[in-house]
Amino acid sequence: MRIVIAGGHGQIALRLEKLLSARGDEVAGIIRKPEQGDDLRAAGAEPVLLDLESATVEGVAAHLQGADVAVFAAGAGPGSGAARKDTVDKGAAVLFADAAVRAGVRRFLLVSSMGADPRHEGDEIFDVYLRAKGEADAHVQRQEALDWTVLRPGSLTDTPGTGLVRLEAHTGRGAVSRDDVAAVLAELVDTPATAGLTLELIGGSTPASVAVKSVAGN
Repeated sequence: MRIVIAGGHGQIALRLEKLLSARGDEVAGIIRKPEQGDDLRAAGAEPVLLDLESATVEGVAAHLQGADVAVFAAGAGPGSGAARKDTVDKGAAVLFADAAVRAGVRRFLLVSSMGADPRHEGDEIFDVYLRAKGEADAHVQRQEALDWTVLRPGSLTDTPGTGLVRLEAHTGRGAVSRDDVAAVLAELVDTPATAGLTLELIGGSTPASVAVKSVAGN
């Protein structure tokens, strides 16, 4: 299986690349800076140099040709201003989804955020972030040509993953390790029966594989 990941040098993406490549998948990660390439190669992924803030749909679609799954895991990151929330958290996600449609890649995973809502009110930077994420989610959820799954993790931590999570349409607030987010994404890649679901994710007591199979069966 070939998987292309936007935001390939992100903390969740690097973890996901390691998991996917270790099990034998062909993984490519889209990065903005050439110096990030070595980290991707160390994770077992092929680096693809492309700036999603300036790329065209056709340009991105060319890199998605032949992929089985597209994963959007990019983000403007902490410390970025409102403008980049719009161009990355919203704009790049919309572009990547449109490119997946153009390239004929049906399976699409979007890493969002708990609380994402296009109608979220407020002017603080986190309000802008949740609104941008919500607008990206809404765009993807309208795409009938995509078998999409939207994953909304709670507060992210760098504590070692336990492999135990709570994955539901609504979990309530909570924290989750980036290790466990990557583990759930790896399971979602293999579970197209979760298409059409928007899922919240926090730490819990259910093994990631069981949690994903459980929501797929509902």
